[in-house]
Amino acid sequence: MKGLKVSVIGGGSSYTPELIDGFIKRVHELPIREIHLLDIEEGENKLEIVGELARRMIKKAGLSTKIISSLDRREAIRGSDFIMTQFRVGGLKARARDERIPLKYNVIGQETTGPGGFAKAMRTIPVIMDICRDIEELAPNSWVINFTNPAGLITEAILKHTKVKAIGLCNVPIGMVKMAADILGVDSSRIKVDFAGLNHLVWGRKVYLDGENVTDRIIDKLLDGASLTMKNIPDLKWDKDFLKSLNMIPCPYHRYYYMTDELLSEEIEAANSEKGTRAEQVQRLEKELFEVYKNPNLDEKPKQLEKRGGAYYSDAAVSLISAIYNDKKEMHIVNVRNNGTIKGLSDDAVVEVNCIIDRTGAYPINIGKLWSGIDGLTSVVKAYEELAIEAGLTGDYNKALQALVTHPLVPSVKIAKQLLDDIIRENIKYLPQFKS
Repeated sequence: MKGLKVSVIGGGSSYTPELIDGFIKRVHELPIREIHLLDIEEGENKLEIVGELARRMIKKAGLSTKIISSLDRREAIRGSDFIMTQFRVGGLKARARDERIPLKYNVIGQETTGPGGFAKAMRTIPVIMDICRDIEELAPNSWVINFTNPAGLITEAILKHTKVKAIGLCNVPIGMVKMAADILGVDSSRIKVDFAGLNHLVWGRKVYLDGENVTDRIIDKLLDGASLTMKNIPDLKWDKDFLKSLNMIPCPYHRYYYMTDELLSEEIEAANSEKGTRAEQVQRLEKELFEVYKNPNLDEKPKQLEKRGGAYYSDAAVSLISAIYNDKKEMHIVNVRNNGTIKGLSDDAVVEVNCIIDRTGAYPINIGKLWSGIDGLTSVVKAYEELAIEAGLTGDYNKALQALVTHPLVPSVKIAKQLLDDIIRENIKYLPQFKS
């Protein structure tokens, strides 16, 4: 076999060793000829550090896979079989602004949810559209696995406005499966979760252990204080009456909607302390990570990477690629076109649900009408996403304002306008669509 060409857009990311580790573990099912790690000039130093570590990892594994570090996007994309997108326009400095601007107005500041996620989307949409034009020309048969946040919104922009074959991916669902397994003290392969919702707004409707419905057992464990969260979200415990009434497993990001006041207090306290916002914490962690990566004797994924917040990324991404390539017809939780899967949402809306994956793509398992307790929030956040995509594509101030006004975490029109004006002003170098 000639082998596969995989390109990673944002290859200088601290997450990349996760991917390399995943490819090494699945060498028996993925014949990868070369991996192109692509980045921009500002990230060249990190790219070289990560590229050297990746080569040492490949060498230790005894593989012939070629690692190519590149700043040439067209050459990286040309002829690729799979293209993975994991980039952050503006870097962690932009993320730090995304987190601090909302806090000025006592609004949640988070990189993918609320105004922070809106700002990130506005910076990302022009870039992903430009990348997709290259993909349409140079690798029209490739599959794009999008991990760039906000993953559902960006995937929807790709699927609505380009001809690129794309599937959105997030580590939250696979993380929830593994955490449910930990709560029950079993291997995660025995757990199946029935997911429904949107990216970073997905509910575990039912949890099964060896085919037996154990949702009530998981809820009881959560009521007793069991943890189900992620590195970047404080482990605030759910209100017991609320969790009983919901009778589902909320994802960690639901805390921003259901515990807004408590999360906001946590964020303000952290931002005003030496700890800083999550972005500022990650900046320090990344500095440490890249020092570790520089070690010429390091030839494996370092333990410190677990603190970064991208747990299970390689499991989710590489197993998805393998399912497509090997026509596995196995179940994955991904972001795809709705196409009637969730009744009440438009067919071209992107949802996060259980899908059967084969060589031709992702096929969502029908859900029908969501329970009214979660249907309203899902519909409102989807309306926000659709408006945000239009604003990101056109630079239409009115659409942008309506997007922020619609979002549940923005309390008023007055604050929405202040947020929007601040976001545009602070990010204008990355917002060509708004410059007029």
